Amino acid sequence: MQYCNAIGPYKGGLRFAPNVCEDEFLFLALEQCLKNALTGLPLGGGKGGARFRTSDHSRHEVLRFCQAFMDEYVRHGGADVDVPAGDIGVGSREIGWLYGRWAKLTGRHVGMLTGKPEELGGIPGRVEATGYGTVRFAMRMLERLDRQIDGLRVTVSGAGNVALYAAERAILEGARVLSLSNSKGTARFGDGGLTREQLDEIKEATAEGTRLEAFAQDRSWLEFAEGTTPWSIECDVALPCATQNELDEPDARLLAAGGTVVVAEGANMPSTAAAVAAMKESGVVLGPGKAANAGGVAVSGFEMIQNATRDPWTRKEVLERLDEVMDEIHERCVQHSGNGKRPDYVRGANVASFYRLGRAIVATGPN
Repeated sequence: MQYCNAIGPYKGGLRFAPNVCEDEFLFLALEQCLKNALTGLPLGGGKGGARFRTSDHSRHEVLRFCQAFMDEYVRHGGADVDVPAGDIGVGSREIGWLYGRWAKLTGRHVGMLTGKPEELGGIPGRVEATGYGTVRFAMRMLERLDRQIDGLRVTVSGAGNVALYAAERAILEGARVLSLSNSKGTARFGDGGLTREQLDEIKEATAEGTRLEAFAQDRSWLEFAEGTTPWSIECDVALPCATQNELDEPDARLLAAGGTVVVAEGANMPSTAAAVAAMKESGVVLGPGKAANAGGVAVSGFEMIQNATRDPWTRKEVLERLDEVMDEIHERCVQHSGNGKRPDYVRGANVASFYRLGRAIVATGPN
């Protein structure tokens, strides 16, 4: 779905999952337009993918599928036209294979696709960007409330890159990370929280395909509670980083009852409309995904700049600029959310992004 390119080339993730459909991609493409507008970078919005689950197939089958996908897509993309990234089911491996096919078909080496392996022009810091950016946004939300993340209790859902690197950034900032999760249940780490060394163990295991419940069997420092979510754990900050619609109204009320001050969405739209309303009613401050998880697409924008200029960025440069962009997004949300110590970030993000997008559309004139 190539939704709008008034600000820049279409930009959004490719999703390989068995239940995707055109309506889902259409909505996600609109959301991507608004998110990309919030970053301040020259990026339009799009979304796409296929009904395909990579985990159900061999390495060779996934490679052939990526090549077949690019055989069709090559007519629709380009560095100044449409620049996809990865999403559910599409990691740097798949992006590398898609890019390899693109290069073979076109004979060009350009900034087509982001999230590429660094050997193919990818940028350092892209893997951790979304999780790190989500925590940075949460930190700015807390500061608005005269709080600091150091020492606070943080619950994280998910066990993919976004969740793992959100947990890592939270630990680095002095927070106590109390959970990770997957579709089977929740890994709980006790009041002391997860340590950096323990997180590294989990990252290594999940990279090899080990699921949390299997990993937990041999570790005394975590408890895996099947059939549960992190939202019943008392916390100060909640970071839903797993999938869309994972946090519903009862979960939101559990968070409020457990003393949660801030929720920052690391996933795309993880809170249902009923959950958003319940949080607003309960006084929990919500940072919506189009703002809080925009760090990933921001660093993808940096990768496009790196590819266009042929001037490589260091990881330090990427992460410093990422923090600057997340701070700028936070300020835009506050500016358009109304006055007061407790901004309505949902309203602020919607108004700020639509304002920039709308002005760009008007500036192009009637067509």
